[in-house]
This record gives sequence, C-alpha cells and structure tokens, in this order.
Amino acid sequence: MGLKNNLHKLKLKYKGTKMAPAFNALHTFLYLPDETTHNGTHIKAADDLKRTMNTVIMAMVPCLLFGMFNAGYQHNLQVGEIQAVSAGFFSPEFWTLDNFMIGFWKIIPLVIVSYGVGLGIEFLFAIINKHEVEEGYLVTGMLVPLIVPIDIPLWMLAVAVIFGVVIGKEVFGGTGMNILNPALTIRAFLFFAYPTWMSGDKVWVEGAVERTNEIAAGANLDAISGETILGTLAQGKELVHSTADMFLGFVPGSIGETSTLLIILGGLFLIFSKIGSWRIMLSSCVGALVMGLIFNGVVSSGWITETSPFYGLMSTEFWHHLLIGGFAFGTVFMATDPVTASQTNKGKWIYGFLIGFLSIMIRVFNPAYPEGVMLAILLMNVFAPTIDHYVVQGNVKKRMKRLKAKVA
Repeated sequence: MGLKNNLHKLKLKYKGTKMAPAFNALHTFLYLPDETTHNGTHIKAADDLKRTMNTVIMAMVPCLLFGMFNAGYQHNLQVGEIQAVSAGFFSPEFWTLDNFMIGFWKIIPLVIVSYGVGLGIEFLFAIINKHEVEEGYLVTGMLVPLIVPIDIPLWMLAVAVIFGVVIGKEVFGGTGMNILNPALTIRAFLFFAYPTWMSGDKVWVEGAVERTNEIAAGANLDAISGETILGTLAQGKELVHSTADMFLGFVPGSIGETSTLLIILGGLFLIFSKIGSWRIMLSSCVGALVMGLIFNGVVSSGWITETSPFYGLMSTEFWHHLLIGGFAFGTVFMATDPVTASQTNKGKWIYGFLIGFLSIMIRVFNPAYPEGVMLAILLMNVFAPTIDHYVVQGNVKKRMKRLKAKVA
C-alpha cells in the first residue's frame, strides 16, 4: 500500500506537467487505474487494454520457457554433450537445469533490452506529445525476443526496437493507429539492415570457438553448427528431424517459434478468451495448405527437377509447412493483431487465407531467406483496410438491392 500511495501522491503532484504520463503509466502498470468515467457508460466489462495485453503475454510464456530449455538443449546437442532426446516432453535429457540456465542467460538480456528500449521510447513520446502511455508495447516487447535469433547482438536489437517503435507505431499516432505490426516491423528492419544475422542457416552455440578448439582441435565453426530446418530444406538436403520433433519443438530455430504444440495451446487460449480470431488462424492454415499442395503437384508433374534451387522446399510435404519455421507462431500471435488485421468477418477469412498462401510462396521462392510469414503478414497489414472496404461496400450493395426490390 505504501508504494501505491506514494505513486498516487506523485500523480497528484505532477498532474498537468510533462512528467504526468510517466507516473500515470507506472501506476496503471502496477495497479488498476484509479480513474472512472464521469458520465454514464453504455457497456461495462472486466477487460481493459492492460488485461488484454497481459492475456496475450500469458499465452506466450510457455513458448518463452520452452525456448530457454531448447536453446540449451540445441547447444549441448551440437557440442556433443548429450544425445538427441527420445522420449519427447518426458525426456530427462531435455528438462535439465543446465539446458535451462544456458538458454536463460542468453534470452533474458534480449527480453530486458526489448522492454527497456521500447518502453523508454514510449515514455519519451508520451512526455513530448503530452498523452498517456498506452499498454500496446507490452505484447510487442515479448514478441520481439521470441522471433529473433538467440545470438543477435543486443545493440543491434536496440537499434531495431527504436526503429520499429518510432517508424512502425509512433509516427502513426501510437497504439491503435499503426498500420503495421510493430514486432514484425522490427524484424523486417533486422532482415534488411543485418541480413547475415537473420539468415537462420546456423544455430547458436555458446562459446563455439573455444569449444571447437577443445573438441575438434582447430576445426572451424561449421563443424559444430547445425542448420535450421528451413535452411536444410532450402539447400535441398534431407531432413533429419522427425515429424514429432518438429511438432513438439526439439529443433533449432528462433526462440519462440519451434514448439507448434505450445503455439496451438496458446492459440486456443486466445480464442477461448476471445482475443485472437479463429477465422484468421484457420484461414491462414488453409491458405498455406493450398499453396503447399500446388507446389507438391508441380513437383509430381515433373516440371521441377532436383537440380532446381526451389526443389527442397517445393517437394516438402504440404502439411509440414505448418510445423516448420515461424508460420505457426506468426499466424497465432501476429496475424491476429486486432489493430493491423481485417476487422470484418468475411475480411478475416480473405486476410488469413492470403497470409498463408503468400507465406509458403515467399518461403519457397526465396531460398536465401527461407521464411515468408513475416513479409506476408506485413504485406497483408497494408491491404487489410482495402479488404474491409470492399467487404463493407459489398454488403451495402446487397442491402440496397434488397431495399429496391422491396420498394418495387
């Protein structure tokens, strides 16, 4: 109570000054807002923006914790400390303190930088523009560490976060006004500004140089670095991971995107809480399956040979595309962003289908960076208002026709 009372006194002291948004934001973040509407309300509900954002964060926490274990597991697997797990989620080789601590000390700094820099920019703009700090970055701050490579330099992440928050959101007016998903804007900046760090063709190994000297007596880094699944398929190599490994998440990849099982559970939680759109999730999967089937048909017809640079991903089983890369994570946690996605029900079906369809198309035809969900979602963010416009206009025309028929 002492902290709450002190924050309340600071709010009153700095009320009307430039620093007021900062103290108001701290009070709202830690406690319930102490302000109520002065006039009568039309709708009363228990949810608010902070609760909505916290619900999405809770859905991502299992992916974050699993990513910590998986980062340490991939490291120990590459350096030969352990063998590949054989009992899935019940394997003692995976759920070890050593695996967790290795991943923890690499991932937590990413989370700290993401939230520290991002919220700092939010506070700065709130003070300059004299408006309240909005809770929109709470989700973005958690998304960013989950969609970047674990070994990305912290300064690079900080620069990308500054760009994403300023250009992707603040210039449009803040939370609720942006047309692009801020987290994907950050990743897109990293992809175009620092492509060698975002290629995804190698997994991170702690102390790789030193361990290589110990294990292979001067062998190069490639001797103990393994490719991600998309990197392997893009180069036309044989996939060594089982379907179970890909579904459960015992594979290399970005921190939060590996376990399709946990992503599905998070998606069901968002659907149950009525925050995530099941129409977008389902239609995205349908679009991806359709594009995958088309590519499988092209390979079966003999139009594409094994010498083609597109053969590896094009010949991949169409339903495997749902399990590999960042497709599942992007579909559940970013394509469903209520600000940048389509708002009409019919528009959500079209929006989601095109995201899935384009994701697999970009993934196959861009072997240098075999991941398409980021670019597909950003592209459809731009077209979402147009989709809704034509859906609404179509409904208006149908009603006008019915009205004219009734009058006649």
